[in-house]
Amino acid sequence: MLRDLFGSQQSDYDNNKIDELVADALPILPLRNIVALPMAVIPLAVGIPRSVKLIEDVMAGSRVLGLVVMKDPEIEEPGADQIYDTGVIAVIHKVVHTDDGSLQVIIQGLDRIRIDEWLPADPYLQARVHRAPEFLEADVEAEALRQSLLELSTQVAELLPNIPEGAVAFLEQVKDNRQLVYIVAANLRMNVEDEQAILEQDSINEKMRLLINTLMREKEVLTIRKKIAEEASQELNKAQRDYFLRQQMEAIRKELGEGDEQEAETEDYRQKIAEAKLPSEAEKEALRELKRLERMPPQAAEHSVIKTYLDWLVELPWNKLSEDNLEIPHARQVLDEDHYDLQKVKDRILEFLAVRKLVHERGIEEAEGFEGEIQEAMGAILCFVGPPGVGKTSLGKSIARALGREFTRMSLGGMRDEAEIRGHRRTYIGAMPGRIIQAIKRTGTRNPVFMLDEVDKIGMDWRGDPSSALLEVLDPQQNNAFRDYYLDVDFDLSDVIFITTANTLDTIPAPLRDRMEIIGLEGYTEYEKLRIAEGYLLPRQRRANGLRKGEIDFGEDALRTVIRDYTREAGVRNLEREIGKVCRKVAVQIAANEIEHLDITPEHVREFLGKQRFFFDAALRTERPGVATGLAWTPVGGDVLFVEATKMKGKGHLTTTGQLGDVMQESVRIAFSWVQANAEHLRLDPDLFERANFHVHVPAGAIPKDGPSAGVTMVTAIVSMLKGRSVRSDVGMTGEITLRGQVLPIGGLKQKVLAAHRAGLKTVIIPDRNQADLDELADDVRNAITFIPVDCIEQVLEAALLPNIFAEPSAEPIAQAELAL
Repeated sequence: MLRDLFGSQQSDYDNNKIDELVADALPILPLRNIVALPMAVIPLAVGIPRSVKLIEDVMAGSRVLGLVVMKDPEIEEPGADQIYDTGVIAVIHKVVHTDDGSLQVIIQGLDRIRIDEWLPADPYLQARVHRAPEFLEADVEAEALRQSLLELSTQVAELLPNIPEGAVAFLEQVKDNRQLVYIVAANLRMNVEDEQAILEQDSINEKMRLLINTLMREKEVLTIRKKIAEEASQELNKAQRDYFLRQQMEAIRKELGEGDEQEAETEDYRQKIAEAKLPSEAEKEALRELKRLERMPPQAAEHSVIKTYLDWLVELPWNKLSEDNLEIPHARQVLDEDHYDLQKVKDRILEFLAVRKLVHERGIEEAEGFEGEIQEAMGAILCFVGPPGVGKTSLGKSIARALGREFTRMSLGGMRDEAEIRGHRRTYIGAMPGRIIQAIKRTGTRNPVFMLDEVDKIGMDWRGDPSSALLEVLDPQQNNAFRDYYLDVDFDLSDVIFITTANTLDTIPAPLRDRMEIIGLEGYTEYEKLRIAEGYLLPRQRRANGLRKGEIDFGEDALRTVIRDYTREAGVRNLEREIGKVCRKVAVQIAANEIEHLDITPEHVREFLGKQRFFFDAALRTERPGVATGLAWTPVGGDVLFVEATKMKGKGHLTTTGQLGDVMQESVRIAFSWVQANAEHLRLDPDLFERANFHVHVPAGAIPKDGPSAGVTMVTAIVSMLKGRSVRSDVGMTGEITLRGQVLPIGGLKQKVLAAHRAGLKTVIIPDRNQADLDELADDVRNAITFIPVDCIEQVLEAALLPNIFAEPSAEPIAQAELAL
């Protein structure tokens, strides 16, 4: 250990280098209950935000800082007057980030420093310091002190347990008295004040005297402790004798017929096992563990472990089932009460319930030989996929309410430990069942509605892959014999209705996705948001903020103002927050007896919510040539993006910016190649591409973007720039472009069209082969937008640019200015 700390860790910082480092301001890290010494390697746990910030800044720079111990370890963030003036300058060798946000740091002390002047402590302590090297004497007294120090160190080492072999021999090889002092001080048990006193001494001889006094005191303590240990060993033999006598006494009491507390406890467990009506395997395991408990003394460590295991077995709802309400009209009423529209989703849920109703009523015996197919239909795993705030989690609660079942929810976001699903084996200290079994016990029934939230955000690391553990849980053919590692017996999950939620399918592993039936929940239109706000959000926020029904009323214009000017989202979560904010403003006025009732108008909305946050800026952005409006898909819904193109003098180079992914950069090159190849058809000067550089940019450059569906938008932006023709401000477009000018179909059309509708676009250009996807749109969206299906890029340009760029030369003479740079 000594050789590891002081032999192998060689610093690259000589005296001249250290002098350079202390010339400027040095960050100071206060230490609690530990004194940093020169040449010593110290592991530190850093968790205070100010100290974490200091370590991160130092790692980004010179990796050098000052270490000084605190006078009062109880202070969270000490000031300059609450730490000592003498410390060490140190270099950071390694930093490890832990899961809880703290840091594990390996630091090596270099040399002693003293603080000259404190600088403003923002964001952490800094000071001007100077090196304070010790005086190294080389006289007879120094040699005598060295010999005494080595002799006492040897005697103390012999009294300490687990001292590495050869540690004393290593100390004898150290020729430098300064290094010897710090090696012994770093490995000797001392309080902070004594260790700081040694650090502050300027003379090496004086340091050795202090160490010798400490070693003598430590030697006496260790000698007494050794004597106490020998006496305790004799007492242990006596305790064993007492144990055997006590066991004999208990046997005598049993013969006399006296009550036995342990026997009563055993009988209690036996009765609980009988009442729980466990399956045969679980009952056999419970009785086996109970038999072990009977033969085990209460003082044994295993005694409480077995009791905890038996408690889990007898308290689980092995045979307790909630009675289902499978009446379809009732389920339809509950779903309509809790959610507006979502008709396709509600129909699928009703189908799901209808299958369960028919199977229960008619019996599985009518389908002899098809039990597996019926079991799979009844146990279908529904996965609600959609942007945040569209009602995925609340749908699960509605299903539970419609069925009359208990509801439980487990978030999978960020889960990385397989034991969270399967539990820990009982061999581990503090072992517990997984969260699946814990939730089943908490609900008290074997057939709850179990929602697994954020299934697309499961992680994996050295502790296992939780998504693989879910394969068994979410398979109707397997989960009737789910085996938790802690219970180690089969538990039937086939009656549980599992429902999962996700924002995107891309991050869900394919085997897990294959076990689920995907049900998409897209964003809401403005009309749907109005109805949701009137029927659901406003009553809920009115109750949440203590308002009565007649005290606040929102007009439709006011709600539309909130939707258009203050929220732009696929769901309604932010809309509810803004409505709640208005309700709180009204609540303040009513509580102050200023008003009794208020009809909210658009003017009130702007007064309560402040300046408008969202604007329809397509007209502003596209008023100049070279900008086209595209439509994009994101995991949180559709969005509108703008593609900009420009040119400057050069030699035909093409530049792309905006954090574009590989596929999107290829789309830019394809679009540029098509324009260059069709220059004559577009009535452009072909030489223009050899004497100009071109730049394509997609704004919001901090957000990564990728995908092929912006191809037609890029062609339109480039042609608009070269022809000097603006793109129509009310037109959005989407589609993949080929080198031959064909427009290929894309995905996520519904989300993109909803984004165009929210942005106020009146016309959307779509690939011809995507027309079938328009059937998924609500009537109000289809009626508000004109769709132009295209199969080639010429049709896109004809619809997006005005006037027609393909007019005959006689109808539209080419100006020389269009070809000039």
